[in-house]
Amino acid sequence: MLQLDIITIFPKIFVPIFGESIIKRAQEKKKVRINVHDLRDYTDDKHRKVDDRPFGGGPGMVMTVQPIFDAVKKIKSKKKRTCVILTSPVGQVLDQKLAKRLAKFRQLVIICGHYEGVDERVRTKIVDETISIGDYVLTGGELAAMVLTDCVVRLVPGVLGKEESLSFESFDQNLLEYPQYTRPANFRGMKVPAVLLSGHHKLIEAWRREQAHALTRKIRPDLL
Repeated sequence: MLQLDIITIFPKIFVPIFGESIIKRAQEKKKVRINVHDLRDYTDDKHRKVDDRPFGGGPGMVMTVQPIFDAVKKIKSKKKRTCVILTSPVGQVLDQKLAKRLAKFRQLVIICGHYEGVDERVRTKIVDETISIGDYVLTGGELAAMVLTDCVVRLVPGVLGKEESLSFESFDQNLLEYPQYTRPANFRGMKVPAVLLSGHHKLIEAWRREQAHALTRKIRPDLL
C-alpha cells in the first residue's frame, strides 16, 4: 500500500477531490492511504502562525521552517521507503517518468508551498524532491499536490480496473496517445476510421502507433 501524507494550511480543500473517482476507489480498495495534515497543528506559535516576513525585505510572507520540520519529523515513517516532496515553481517539472518513479515508494510526504515561498532550509535539509507541475505560478501548492497525487495513485498496481489501461498512454515512450473513438461508427456523416472496425488487431495496433507518432510530431515535436 502506498501512503500519501499531505501537509497544508488548507486541509479542507482536498476533501471533494479525494472523495471522488479513482482516488476514492483506490482508498476503498486499500491500495492507497491518504492523510491530510493541517500545518498549523505543528507550529509553536500560540496564534497558530506559520509564516513571517522575509529577511532582506520584499513583498509577501514566507512559510516558516519550524512547523514544517516538526510536521515532517512526526509524519515521516522510519520503516517505509519514503520520499519527502515540496511543491514549488523552482522544482523539476512533473512528467510520467517521474510519476512512475514516485509510485514505487511506500510513503510520499508532500509539503504544499504557499505565500511567497518556503524557508529555503526546508528544501535543502529535509526535502528529497522539489516538484513543479508547470511553468506558471499558482496561489499555493495544494492544486499541485492534487495533480501529483492523481498522477501517482493511478500507477499503483491494482488501482485501475484493467492493467492494460496503462499499456499505452500519453507520454509513454515519449509519445502522445493515439486518437480514440466509440459508438456510433457514423455520427452525422463523421465516420470512425475503417481499420478500427476491421477486427484485425495487428493492423489496428500499427494504425495506433502511426497515429501516435503523427500526433506527437504535430503537437509536441519536442517529445521526439
